[in-house]
Amino acid sequence: MPQKQKRVKGQQAGATAAEPESTGPVSLDRSGSVSIVVRAKPGSKHSGITDVSTEAVGVSIAAPPTDGEANAELIRFLASVLDVKKSQVSLDKGSRSRDKILTVDSSLSPEEVLRRLRQSTD
Repeated sequence: MPQKQKRVKGQQAGATAAEPESTGPVSLDRSGSVSIVVRAKPGSKHSGITDVSTEAVGVSIAAPPTDGEANAELIRFLASVLDVKKSQVSLDKGSRSRDKILTVDSSLSPEEVLRRLRQSTD
């Protein structure tokens, strides 16, 4: 009879060191880019950051969630908030979900990105 593999208590099966270390919604990934976890709220009257919690940055988007319009508006809005070019902000995961991961390819640190997001909170 084969023996079961022993697991250290508190360690998840399949957890790898490849995941970025995260202390909140903004983290630095392996490639040196800043990753932002976003909870999108499309269909609002105005685009704006609603809250910055420990899990995600809440962003209301003034575009309908059809044909990628909300994703394009989200990228445009976050580029203006972070004061970077639109080409430096890209959607990494969640193109059809409200929970998204965006990457920012610039010289900004995760702390600076978080400070700018909190500063522009509605």
